[in-house]
This record gives sequence, C-alpha cells and structure tokens, in this order.
Amino acid sequence: MSAPIFAQEATQERAENARLSSFVGAVALGDLVKTTLGPKGMNKILQSVGSNDIVVTNDGATILKSIHLDNAAAKILVNISKVQDDEVGDGTTSVCVLAAELLREAEKLVEMRIHPQTIVEGYRIASAAALKALEDTAEDHGKDSTTFREDLMNIARTTLSSKVLSADKDYFANLAVDAVLRLKGSTNLEHIQIIKKPGGKLTDSYLDEGFILNKKIGTNCPKTLQNAKILIANTSMDTDKIKVFGARVRVEGTGKLAELERAEREKMKAKVDKIKAHGITCFVNRQLIYNYPESLLAEAGIMSIEHADFEGVERLALVTGGEIASTFDRPDLVKIGSCGKIEEVMIGEDKLIKFSGVAAGEACTVVLRGATTQMLDEAERSLHDALSVLSQTVGETRVLLGGGCAEMSMSKVVDEAARSTSGKKAIATESFAKALRQLPTILADNAGLDSSELVAQLRAAHQQGNATAGLDLDNGKVADMKERGVRESYKLKRQVVVSATEAAEMILRVDDILKCAPRRREAH
Repeated sequence: MSAPIFAQEATQERAENARLSSFVGAVALGDLVKTTLGPKGMNKILQSVGSNDIVVTNDGATILKSIHLDNAAAKILVNISKVQDDEVGDGTTSVCVLAAELLREAEKLVEMRIHPQTIVEGYRIASAAALKALEDTAEDHGKDSTTFREDLMNIARTTLSSKVLSADKDYFANLAVDAVLRLKGSTNLEHIQIIKKPGGKLTDSYLDEGFILNKKIGTNCPKTLQNAKILIANTSMDTDKIKVFGARVRVEGTGKLAELERAEREKMKAKVDKIKAHGITCFVNRQLIYNYPESLLAEAGIMSIEHADFEGVERLALVTGGEIASTFDRPDLVKIGSCGKIEEVMIGEDKLIKFSGVAAGEACTVVLRGATTQMLDEAERSLHDALSVLSQTVGETRVLLGGGCAEMSMSKVVDEAARSTSGKKAIATESFAKALRQLPTILADNAGLDSSELVAQLRAAHQQGNATAGLDLDNGKVADMKERGVRESYKLKRQVVVSATEAAEMILRVDDILKCAPRRREAH
C-alpha cells in the first residue's frame, strides 16, 4: 500500500476508474440532449433553484450552459457545444451527441482490451475519410443567385424545423434569408436587432428595415425628424440640481444654496450649448437627461432620447455610423451619426423609436410577437441559430443534404477505409462509422419510428448508390433529400465532425483524474 501523498480530501482516480468516470459522464450528457435532436425533438424545462425563472428550450447550447456539472468529461462536451455555438451558431446538440456516441463505442473497444491510443489512431483515419466524403458530396451554387437563395431557404427551413418555429418555418425562413442577404456577405449579426414584444401570434412577427430603439422621445421634442444628424453620448446630464440626499453642503442661508444651484444650472447650460454647437438634430444619451437640459434641447428643436441602455447605444452607433462621445469640447473630432427619418411607432401596446434610412443600409430589426415570454425567448434562440448558419453559408457557400444523408455517406466511406486499414485500428475505424450511423437512428427514435428498420433501409439505399437518400420523418420512410429540399450547411457539418472527434480523442487519452483539496479558510 503506497503512502498517501495528497492533502486531505484530494482524490485520485486511476486507469480503469478514471476512464469509466469519463465515459459515464460524457455518455450521460449525450443521452440528456439527444432527445432534442431533429425535427421531432422534444423540449426541456430548465428551472433555476431559488428564483422562478423558467426556460423552455431544445437548443443544445442553452441546456448545457444552464446545468452545473461535477464530471470533468461532461464539462468538455459542454465546452465543445459552446464553441460550436460561437463558431457556427447551430449544431450544438449534434456535436455533443456525436462525441458521446464516439465515446460509447470507444468504451466497448476498451473492454475488448484495445488500447486507447490505438482507438485514437483509428478515429483519426476515420475522421479524415469522413471529412473527405463531406467535401466530395458538397454542392456549391454560390455563383447562381436564384439557386443559392433557394439553398439558403432550404437551410433555414431545415434549421428551423427542429425548433419552436417549425410550424411556421416557411414564414421565418423567408424572414431570416431576407435579413441575412441585407448584410451583403458580412457575418456581423450586430446589424440585425431582435425585439421581443409579447402579444399577437408568432406569424405577426415581421422584418423592418432600419433600427428600432425600445425607448421614448423626450417631452416637447419633435416626434418625427427627417435627415437627422445624431450625436450619441454617454455623459451625465443630471447635475442641474444639487442632490440634497447624499450630499452635505454647509451654507449660511438659503440665498447661498440658490447661488450654488444657479452655478450648477449655468454649468449645465454651458454643456448643452457645447452639445448644440455640433449642429445636430437628435441627441441620444446612455444616461438620464434631467428636465432642465431636456427643455433647453427642446427649445433648440433638438430631439432628446435618454437612458438608451448600453446595447441600444452601441448598436445605434454601429448602424448610424456615429461614435459614442463623452466630451463635447472639440465638435470637429466627433463622428456624428445620420439617418433618413426618426419617428415614433407603436408595436403592440408600446411606443418605440424607429430610425429608418440608416447609414449602414444592411441594418434591420426583427420584431418578434408571441404568446408568452418563454415562447419569445425560444423563438429568438431559434432565429439566432438560423441567422448564424445563413450568414456563415453566405461566406462558405457549399451545402449538403440533411436528414441523415450526410452522416450515412460519411459512414459508408469510413467503412471502406476500415476495410483497407490493417491491425486493430481497423476495428476503431469501424466503430467511428457506427457512431455516425447513430445520428439518423436518434432522429428516427425521436420521431417515434422504427429506427433499426429505417436505418437499415437507408444504409442499403446508400450501398446501392442512391447517394441522395435520407430520412423523411414526416412520412416515416426513406426519401430523396434533394427533392424534399432538406439542406444543411457544409461548414456546420464539418465543424460538428471536427469538434466531436477532437473532444472524444481528448477524453479517451485520460488515465488519471485528480481532484484537488478545497482551500481552507484561515481561522482568525
């Protein structure tokens, strides 16, 4: 028995135990999210302890971000889904499920006494073959704008079919494609703003050109402005009165207090004069604007908007081509924003301010309507996934067929690679193909269909050279995915395979888990 070298409460799991702990954690996490995969995926309710916040979602990244885990391997899967979300925006569930399935297969191989390093080598061969198969089956219609728009519509429909918006997927696919095509190839989704207003139904949502700010126009200001010149600021406009609460001012009489107040007002008047000197017609401030400066601005015919919170100010600066100013001594150095028209609009019960004809012509706002706030939040997540994938596809125009077709093509090529590989690595390569076939299996399971039968039919169809065959989950049969218009982004699928393989390799290499002792607080 070796003497313990670790501090109290530190633990070490070795070899078999460590590996088992990793596999169990990763596979359990895969099982948790796999029921949300595909057009017939189910939702999860996430409720936080202590507060009454409820999230209803089937977005892999949201589910994984919200749960607190103790298992190290499971945390690695959470990280890959986060990376997938940041990198492509969708496919977060797929990447987690594929990594979990690769580890499930690896566990069987380890039990057969195949060394983890051999499995890693086999997975590397398989992953290279799978990526090559993806590249060979990808189609590129980037040059033909009509076909490419149809591709984008199909990708948006496929992405949205697994989300809460699936019932109105054509409507929202069109909305998302219009918004992304306005970006003219940019992947900066900051230009697309999403405003959520409860009320109405989902199809009352619409796309509006320009920028909508969820604020009100100041009192006595003009309610509409043509060809506005906008100064966007982050400065305090609330010092025209002495704040008696919290300030200690010692004066001999009220006369002195009035003098101090007058001085404050003069200071504020001077500041407003400096702001007017910029020759602007609209002043947007991130902080409050008190009545006095507001009335001074209104007298000069300048529209003032106060407390436009941080994201509003940042976005407004971006889309109107202005900069956020904090000092006003040098008007020549301040970049003023511009837009064609500013007006008040009503959405539902609320008044909002609409900036149309903005300098960044690609800017637009999606106004989402829906029955409950949970529904709106989920609709926003779904739309964000669709917008992200579409904006990435505009850059990388290649597309693939969905519905399990791409996975089946990959597994066929990986099986062929396994047959020409010598040694135990071939068994690992075969297991990779099995893991890929699990994705169509899960899609069919989630739709309540006979997955063994369907996937066997799909595999046979691919072996017979029918490379466009995939699962039609609405009718429960194998169908031609090209005819059905089920498309996925090449970049998304490639990222899923790359990330899942790397995560599985990383976890496979683990043979020791060390947990450190918690730091003790020194007793004083």
